[in-house]
Amino acid sequence: MAYRKVVVAGGGVLGSQIAFQSAYCGFDVTIWLRSEGSIGRTQPKLDKLKEEYEKIIGIMDTPEGKNPAVWARGIADQDTFDKEECLAKVESAYKGLKLELDLQKAVEDADLVIESMAEDVKEKIAFYEKMKPFLPEKTVVVTNSSTLLPSTFAKHTGRPEKYLSLHFANHLWTNNTAEVMGHELTDRKYFNELMDFANQIRMVALPVLKEKNGYLLNSMLVPFLLSGLDLFVNGVSDPESIDKAWKLGTGAPRGPFEIFDVVGLTTAHHIVMQYQKVPGLLSPLLRKMMMPYNFKGMEAVLSRYIKENKLGRSTGEGFYKYN
Repeated sequence: MAYRKVVVAGGGVLGSQIAFQSAYCGFDVTIWLRSEGSIGRTQPKLDKLKEEYEKIIGIMDTPEGKNPAVWARGIADQDTFDKEECLAKVESAYKGLKLELDLQKAVEDADLVIESMAEDVKEKIAFYEKMKPFLPEKTVVVTNSSTLLPSTFAKHTGRPEKYLSLHFANHLWTNNTAEVMGHELTDRKYFNELMDFANQIRMVALPVLKEKNGYLLNSMLVPFLLSGLDLFVNGVSDPESIDKAWKLGTGAPRGPFEIFDVVGLTTAHHIVMQYQKVPGLLSPLLRKMMMPYNFKGMEAVLSRYIKENKLGRSTGEGFYKYN
């Protein structure tokens, strides 16, 4: 089935990006939000994304922007790039995006629902149970969870054969990957459809053929981030020095604390709590390596930052301050 109407549940860092990118690629996109307060938090993210897309398109139109390290692959291919066409698509996406508080109205006639809510099992289950009676028969439901398995939630959707995971990297207009992972009851037909959809929104679709917490990217990224955080909470060094050690030693563009500020400290807190409570998320080798980690210290530090509304780039301050 060719998807037309896409609903993104949640307007957080990734939810807003997924919605904007899907709209940029011509899909009819609605973002479902739980409250007026959520609209107040989501609309500025969409405003900022519009500015970000316009800025990067301007850079792509310069000789420096042709550098593969700079080029935004989710926006256009180099050989067919047309600045004015891309800017027009940004404007159309921004104007066409809809924000909706009524869940039944939001999912009416939806071809695809992308759940992009906090990494909280109870919250996700409650959402699926609430949405289930409103969904058309045709609707495929996916989760953008970064650590949780689709089999955990499949029965709560009322359509386990049409339920799977679609996980994106942050800054998806540049880091344009989408990991597609089903579970044992997922119909292969919908797995293939989702791979096609990912390609249609200019992602590189990556099949994950076996359920795995963390999928491909986060199975490698999360242990790295926790290693950096552990150094800080145990007083070994400060965030800036830890980031410099990683960047200068490897040539990577960001260190762990810069990445935390991008993904948001609330998401970081959810991940720490999960790995603390469920050691089985780690492979035996990583579990052996990481169990001495100071998870309680990590949780305490992140909770303090969150309480002070230092959530990362989205609030102007996290481990670093931003203008």
